[in-house]
Amino acid sequence: MAPRPAVPADDLYAQLDLPVDASPEAVEVAWRGLLRLHHPDVAGPAGLERAKRINVAHDWLSDPGLRARYDRERGLTARRDRADGRGHAPDARARAAAAREHRHVRHHADDPAETIARFLDRLSSLTADELDRLAAADPAPIAFGATIRRFLPEDQRLVLEQVDAEIGRRLPSDVLGRAGTRGVIEAYATELVIGSFLDDLLSEPFRDRTRERLTRGWDAAVGQPRYGPNGPAVQALIRRLRLLDAAGVARLAATGTRDRLGDEPWPPGVSVQDDEGLRVSSVLAGRDAAAAVEEAALDTAVVRRARRAAARAGHLLVLRHAFAPAEFAALTAPWRPDLVHDDRPATRVRRPAAS
Repeated sequence: MAPRPAVPADDLYAQLDLPVDASPEAVEVAWRGLLRLHHPDVAGPAGLERAKRINVAHDWLSDPGLRARYDRERGLTARRDRADGRGHAPDARARAAAAREHRHVRHHADDPAETIARFLDRLSSLTADELDRLAAADPAPIAFGATIRRFLPEDQRLVLEQVDAEIGRRLPSDVLGRAGTRGVIEAYATELVIGSFLDDLLSEPFRDRTRERLTRGWDAAVGQPRYGPNGPAVQALIRRLRLLDAAGVARLAATGTRDRLGDEPWPPGVSVQDDEGLRVSSVLAGRDAAAAVEEAALDTAVVRRARRAAARAGHLLVLRHAFAPAEFAALTAPWRPDLVHDDRPATRVRRPAAS
């Protein structure tokens, strides 16, 4: 058995100018971008040592096992866990990217200027629901975008800066100041402007993952109904919640304790990591359902529990199509039939032919 390689003494993240929570895609971008600058074929013999350090950093940080060992022995594991936030498994990102590839605005055959113009025109026609979805969407990490931009050719960097400035002119400051709205929009613009550059820089699967990371938030928000495919059911719930009197709010509150609700359920094969569109729908449905519960002169704690129950009902209705009927009925039992109706067509059962 070959001996395990010694952990490098260098700060490998510093060699690639990356934070400790850098994604595998960011590691790949930084490695390839830095080699373009420091490879001996470009920088001459003086770049040889720097190129070696860049390659060593990539070898360790691109291998999950080696990276975990390096982080552990350098005491970085806890920092990285705190910084990761809501992650997306690489295989989930690749699946989502493949499923949504046909929805991208940019195509290789398109005139880039026309593509960008269409995108900017679309900003001017965003609906209130789309803006709310953009604010709830998950933007690409700022550090990830900065890593990409650092290695852009000057002409493409200038175009990207011009598009960013135009985004600021097309949308009011109160819209761009909402949560991660600007980050989601600028990430999508990055893919439109420099997609061809990234095609040349990155190999698969990193290219697909990078594309998905940049377009994920926009695709989840724009052109989508506020509550996803089950919008009418969520809207009906909200109408019923608004009609609750004090006694109704108190009854709802009795179902909203943390012990009774437990963890937020997701159907098998669907998860908060895998489907950003459904996650955004769930966020908005839960928020709107909770806001529909009026205080009704009740104790603050009672109203809080009632709103928690309302939010859970909204979440479940967003995902109703993905749950088996029996599971959906069991999960929504506390709010039937007053708040949640099962108006889906009954499953048809085939009867055996008479002999």
